[in-house]
Amino acid sequence: MTTDLDFTAFKAVSFDCYGTLIDWETGIAAVLAPWAAEQGLELDDEALLLAYADHEAAIELEQPTALYPQVIAEAFRRTGAQLGRAVSDEWAQRLGDSVPEWPAFPDSPDALARLARHYQLIILSNVHRAGFAGSNQRLRGDFAAIITAEDVHGYKPGDKHFRALDETLPRLGVKREHLLHAAQSLFHDHVPAKREGLPSVWINRRHDKPGWGATPEPDQAWSYQAEFPSMGAFADAVDRAFAAGNGQ
Repeated sequence: MTTDLDFTAFKAVSFDCYGTLIDWETGIAAVLAPWAAEQGLELDDEALLLAYADHEAAIELEQPTALYPQVIAEAFRRTGAQLGRAVSDEWAQRLGDSVPEWPAFPDSPDALARLARHYQLIILSNVHRAGFAGSNQRLRGDFAAIITAEDVHGYKPGDKHFRALDETLPRLGVKREHLLHAAQSLFHDHVPAKREGLPSVWINRRHDKPGWGATPEPDQAWSYQAEFPSMGAFADAVDRAFAAGNGQ
């Protein structure tokens, strides 16, 4: 996608983590798929993720102070009920406990390292602190600030993460107009980014897959100013922009 964004004009980038940096769909499916097989359900990963997606978002809205492992455990139970199968406490806890083990996308660590040469990096995530700490063992990111659902007692696409972000930026010496947001989820991130007037980059991890996967279809207006199929492609574009600027 062509873009009019001048990447050299930004001082910081805020990131969604799960779906953008961490492959949450693979992590979720790694638990849902063996459960479905045990239950005799002939559903592939995409069908399971589709069944799951709206339940997680609904619980995040209903229970904004619940920790993420509790949210996804209950989402699993409701997914089972929708599919006509009970989810035991053992299976529900298995999904809740799995967050720190979810894999990073292979390009995420290198892309973050390269972007950190140009920007301060901020995490803006619908997860709990311990879950992100486990994930960052894989990402090895140097983050200037980390804002989780546990910190703000709420979940995106609500505005609590963004209010916390507004409070954080002055401490980093960053003006809001110098912030760029990068995320995979249109529902969780690009809808509120548009509402907040934040320029954003769509990391379209599902560019080669049909449907919405584990993310609900957005039901409000969204926008983004640039699109890349991966974090690596985003980092490449940023490197090129700064190299061109240094050559002038």
